[in-house]
Amino acid sequence: MDVGKIISNSFKYPFRNIKKLPILFILFILIAIIPIGIVSDNRYVLILGGIIFFIVILIIPGYLLSIVNIGLNESSMFPSFNFGKNIYDTLRLLVLRIVYMIVPAIVFFIVLSIFGPSSLKMFAEMKVPSFLATIVLGILIVLITYIIFEFLLFFAKARMAYLDSLSEALKIHKVIGDIRRIGFVKIITWLIIMGILMIVVSYVSSLVMLIPYVGFLIYIGIVIPILESIGNYSLGLLYSNIAEKEDNLDKFEKEIQLFKYFN
Repeated sequence: MDVGKIISNSFKYPFRNIKKLPILFILFILIAIIPIGIVSDNRYVLILGGIIFFIVILIIPGYLLSIVNIGLNESSMFPSFNFGKNIYDTLRLLVLRIVYMIVPAIVFFIVLSIFGPSSLKMFAEMKVPSFLATIVLGILIVLITYIIFEFLLFFAKARMAYLDSLSEALKIHKVIGDIRRIGFVKIITWLIIMGILMIVVSYVSSLVMLIPYVGFLIYIGIVIPILESIGNYSLGLLYSNIAEKEDNLDKFEKEIQLFKYFN
């Protein structure tokens, strides 16, 4: 599937499932109970909001992973809620993120231990240019490492949705292989176009927050769920190219086996 079709289908996706959207809206609106408790200065509302937030935050990431899987299958349906499976997937996503962030964390502490003492010495000696150069270099090293592993994590998530396997998603060399098979140029094109469109839609939609009280709920409960469903479905569609290639390869291998069997 080409990038243009992926993006157009992604933005149509939430509106093909209007009947199931309200359930997702309600989950996101429940998250807003905490800020409501803070604004109203009500301790009981705040406690209730904290409990609900904890429950909802265990459901939503796993549910969004199932939307990635729907995109992989190039279906236009919204997945049904399966709270046990959604929570299980959320926990797997948490483990996945922790593992993929180990290297950026190590790099951060290495940079801090190397550049920290020297930069403090430069600051104390009023060597401002050297101090700024050291700080910028350290930030760049950490930031580049983080972006690389966040990028890999993005496709590891899609791999986990496709194979329903955390162990497979943790195989970084396989994730890199998937990225190569999709095509780096195609991925960058998709990221740029999707990124621009999502930012524009998010910014325009955020104007609803100018409406007192209700605007905030509309943005949290309606705009964000729609954007999340678009983004995750789009990732699934992008990754579906690999699924199609593997399906074709499986069919080819089966045909070879049948040929060997009958000959």
